[in-house]
Amino acid sequence: MAEEKNRRSAADRRKKPTPRWSWFTFFGRRRSFRRKSDQEKGGYLDRYSYILFFILILILGLNIFDSLFTMMMIDLGDQESSPLVSSYVELHGDMFWIWRFVIVSIALILLYLHHGFILVRRMIIAIGLIYIVIVVYQMYLIFYR
Repeated sequence: MAEEKNRRSAADRRKKPTPRWSWFTFFGRRRSFRRKSDQEKGGYLDRYSYILFFILILILGLNIFDSLFTMMMIDLGDQESSPLVSSYVELHGDMFWIWRFVIVSIALILLYLHHGFILVRRMIIAIGLIYIVIVVYQMYLIFYR
């Protein structure tokens, strides 16, 4: 009986796929995939969970803390260990955090839109954990010097 529910008919009832930006982007009903095969394959959803939104805002906040702590550590005489960030600091001075904020924000928007794929969900979790470790380590370096 369960197999009959999961079976799809060969004919597609839609003439064309749902566009990326439409009414369903904000008011659609699909928040997750019903079938296990669809969950494993991944895809795009109409609406995303509030937990995902919170996690991405948390990552953005941790990025801001990372930038502020980096500037504090540079003011204390340390050097940036990443050559890419170091070049941005030399080029833009104290305003490098704006470029970093923009770049990370764009990346998080792309991750948000592709959240229906398992690899992207794992990437979001890994990025969040990495940022937590970095911010805690920077707090340790600043406050327990």
